Amino acid sequence: MKSLKQKLGARIQEIRKSKHITQEILAEKIDIDKPNLSNIECGKRFMTAETLEKIACALDVEEKELFDFGHILCREELINSLINIINHTSDNELKYIYKIVTSLKYLKL
Repeated sequence: MKSLKQKLGARIQEIRKSKHITQEILAEKIDIDKPNLSNIECGKRFMTAETLEKIACALDVEEKELFDFGHILCREELINSLINIINHTSDNELKYIYKIVTSLKYLKL
C-alpha cells in the first residue's frame, strides 16, 4: 500500500506532466531546487503547507485536487474499492457495472 507521501507525490507529478511542465520549471516557480521537488514527487520527502499551496498555485489547481488520487491506488486498493462499490449497489446498478466492465475488457485498453 502506498503511503500518503507517495500518493501525493505521484499526483503532483501526474498533474505537472499533464500540463507539460518540467520539474525544473515547477521547482523554479515554487522556489525550491529540482532535487527537492523530485524527492516530493517520488514520495521520499513531504512538504510544508506553504510549499503545497505554492505547488497548487503553480499548477493552477485547487489544493484539494492534489489529494484526488483514487485512480492511482495500487492494485489491491483498487480491487478493494471496487468490491466495496459493488457491495453497496442495487441489483440494477450491478447489471450496468457488469456491462461496462465487460465492454471495457474487449476494448483492450
